[in-house]
Amino acid sequence: MTKHSAAVIFTLALAGCGVETATTAATGAVIKKQEIEAGRKTMTQAGQKVGQATELMQQRADQAADK
Repeated sequence: MTKHSAAVIFTLALAGCGVETATTAATGAVIKKQEIEAGRKTMTQAGQKVGQATELMQQRADQAADK
């Protein structure tokens, strides 16, 4: 094997590592985005449940005041 061939193989190996790292980073970013979206959905649902509970408590308080 010549020095030139060894240099080409070494360069290709390093380039492959860079591609793998970029792919891993991109995949991680997609997963993180999905986690954030899921968190927002959970927060919205929790807010709705709190609103419903507050409304129910107000209705009960109004009914108790009417008696």
